[in-house]
Amino acid sequence: MSTMTLSIERTPRTLTINGQPVVVEELGVRLPFARKPVDLDEVGGHGQTKVFVTETRVMTPAEFDAFARSLMASRDWLAGKGGGVKDEGGSGYLCVEVTAPGRPYLYVNPEGCDYARYVACLG
Repeated sequence: MSTMTLSIERTPRTLTINGQPVVVEELGVRLPFARKPVDLDEVGGHGQTKVFVTETRVMTPAEFDAFARSLMASRDWLAGKGGGVKDEGGSGYLCVEVTAPGRPYLYVNPEGCDYARYVACLG
């Protein structure tokens, strides 16, 4: 089995959201997001959207697999997060980055809900 290493540029930025400064990291690539995917088989989507990472959630492989099998399930740690933003370079999503050893990176925009409403996958 071969291992793949991805290096994606991350640029620290401060966005103003509802009049408040929010520190994020903008990914150097744009990703396609799926709306309301049930599991990873449905992740993909259309378009290329900017990704602004607001936080990273590190999981074990077992936790990640359980999350990825049931993306529509309620999760307290997603509640009230995410959303869409516009800046001088266009629009993008505020995302929680979800990672686990040996798994792809997921970018989740719950759009204020408590489930993975919009999801992009990298890797």
